[in-house]
Amino acid sequence: MKALHFIVKGKVQGVGFRYFVAREAKRLGISGWVRNLPDGGVETRAEGEEEPLKEFENALNRGPSWSRVSECLSRTAPLEDLTGFKIKW
Repeated sequence: MKALHFIVKGKVQGVGFRYFVAREAKRLGISGWVRNLPDGGVETRAEGEEEPLKEFENALNRGPSWSRVSECLSRTAPLEDLTGFKIKW
């Protein structure tokens, strides 16, 4: 198991990006959360196996068709044994 923290920038608010992220996480069996940031970006925390996390990161870089991702920053984070995937408000 591995944990990653992401900050996604671009046109990622008001386009269903958080719902896209939650759907991809559930499809890949990843636990964590996603939320909007005050600066217009999106923050997400993901825990799972290495290969699904790579696929998840690829999905974040792509985003839904109506978004425009300009940057996706990732860093390793400590495991928190999260369960499920939540959209935070």
